[in-house]
Amino acid sequence: MNTATAFTRETVQLDGETFVGCEFKACRLVFSGGEPPVFEDCSFDDCDWRFEGGAANTLAMMKLMWGAGAKARVQALIKDVTGGGGR
Repeated sequence: MNTATAFTRETVQLDGETFVGCEFKACRLVFSGGEPPVFEDCSFDDCDWRFEGGAANTLAMMKLMWGAGAKARVQALIKDVTGGGGR
């Protein structure tokens, strides 16, 4: 667990990590599709979010679905992710 840590201009691997009260400034934040990270009371300033491995494959699949005509399904997934799915 990372608590009240300031990360500046670093590459931070996110998979399976917990961050509480952390600041991220000009960082590269990398998620590879493992256990989702936990963020509590964190701030992000000018960070670059990167998706690699399984996470990148999932995004590529969603892009493929969009291009193949399944736009409504991708939009429904995004709505669900953002809390607008009514569930």
